[in-house]
Amino acid sequence: MRIAVVDIGTNSTRLLVCDVEGERVTDELERRSTVTRLGAGVDADGRLSEEAMARVFATLDEYRQLIDRHEADRKIAVLTSAVREATNGGEFAEQVELRYGLEAHVLSGDQEASLTFLGATSERDPEDRTPTAVIDIGGGSTEIVIGAGREPSFHVSTRAGVVRQTERHIHSDPPTEAELEQTREDVRSVLLEGVPEDRRRAVEHAIGVAGTATSLAAIAQKLEPYDPEKVHGYRLSLTQCDEILGQMAALPLDERRRVPGLHPDRAPTIVAGIVILLEVLKLFGLDGVEISEHDILRGAALGLGAR
Repeated sequence: MRIAVVDIGTNSTRLLVCDVEGERVTDELERRSTVTRLGAGVDADGRLSEEAMARVFATLDEYRQLIDRHEADRKIAVLTSAVREATNGGEFAEQVELRYGLEAHVLSGDQEASLTFLGATSERDPEDRTPTAVIDIGGGSTEIVIGAGREPSFHVSTRAGVVRQTERHIHSDPPTEAELEQTREDVRSVLLEGVPEDRRRAVEHAIGVAGTATSLAAIAQKLEPYDPEKVHGYRLSLTQCDEILGQMAALPLDERRRVPGLHPDRAPTIVAGIVILLEVLKLFGLDGVEISEHDILRGAALGLGAR
């Protein structure tokens, strides 16, 4: 079965068109990502702005052509943090469904976490019982899912995200040390509240998915252009994360946009993203993270599209 999945997130809108047989993705035909900043201002205003929705619709206009070209059997949209929190999120989801013929799912935090874990572990050995945390840093939330094999046993959707924390704390260019510390303290507080101590102690391995994690792997390797094969499976150490944070936080935005491996559109929020990843790794007492290209897009294709 050929399945198209659009992930409409707080910071980016992404597309995956793939073939699925049974419980496996057999071929990826199309993968795209566009920073659309749908969640800009939602933390303060509680609504999706007309400008932000228009950016998403313009991207979906392009994606619809690709979906039609590949003649997908199922067409699905998953909508996450910004949409479920916005007072006009339901209306926006209806427009996505009506305009583009996409089966729209406004995911709860629990559903988002479950599909993320499914995507990240779909090609791993189901007999590997290493307690693993899958970390998905989004624009408005960070999903943390803990499990072994392919079975999640704990998940939480925390209100720590690259757009949310950037809007709350980072107002200087480049950010000041005081702003960085405010971001750290905010994220640390959210994570400590969201993840019980016994869960923190049990984790032995971490997998990082989505834009912040994959960008860091690309920056660490100075990938120009971006190469998903070199990103997938890359081991990023805590020390590397800390060093990259120092480099990114020292650069004004215009210079950050030119960093090899970093997409220019992710430059405004990458500092907050690195802070979040570092705080998650410290929370679990881990010295590094495995980076994966397999995330909620793949999870939705398997968990929603193939049903």
